[in-house]
Amino acid sequence: MSAGSGGVGGDASRERILGRIRRALADVPRHERPRDHPVVRDYLRTHAERTPAESVDLLAENLADYRALVHRTDPAGLPPLLERLLVSRGARRVVVPAGLPRGWLAGARVELVPDAPTLTPWELDSVDSVVTGCALAIAETGTVVLDSGPDQGRRRISLVPDHHLCVVRIADQVVDSVPQALERLAPERPLTWISGPSATSDIELDRVEGVHGPRTLEVILVDGDPRSM
Repeated sequence: MSAGSGGVGGDASRERILGRIRRALADVPRHERPRDHPVVRDYLRTHAERTPAESVDLLAENLADYRALVHRTDPAGLPPLLERLLVSRGARRVVVPAGLPRGWLAGARVELVPDAPTLTPWELDSVDSVVTGCALAIAETGTVVLDSGPDQGRRRISLVPDHHLCVVRIADQVVDSVPQALERLAPERPLTWISGPSATSDIELDRVEGVHGPRTLEVILVDGDPRSM
């Protein structure tokens, strides 16, 4: 098919879609605007009343249900825990965002690969692990959300390496529900929602992990603020 004929087909499809939109809006006054009719948002914001400790327990349970590995520590225990997890993984080269606190990996016997626009997908595929922070974590869905903040880096560094270590601050980054998360996230930022390691299933329901992201996700829940390290 030539480029010209492809363009004609695309124009026809576009006109059909626009025609349907015009017919659906035929009885709407021209002066009317979407904000003239507020959308009622009376749905449940959460599915239960929880204490902060119960929310963290639910987050850990749902993360584990998605086959993520969950660890808990305090700020002082974070660097030795990260080192132990990287050693047990056999990691030698670890990619890190520019804004990751240096103290987190100060004692780790690994080569740190700074995140940079010049890193190619092939170079990222050659590293063993990535360590990031997060924007927040959702207890009811077992989801960690990244928004490319300074301690998270570009989206690709959490998608290409096979092993992702993600640090979550319990005190200010755990929310109960998706509606609560959306209120805190900036929609113009590149958001990555992670519920367990990358996985997919074929028609026979055979699960395969690591197809379009890390094969192993480890989430570290920190009780305290490790940013000053």
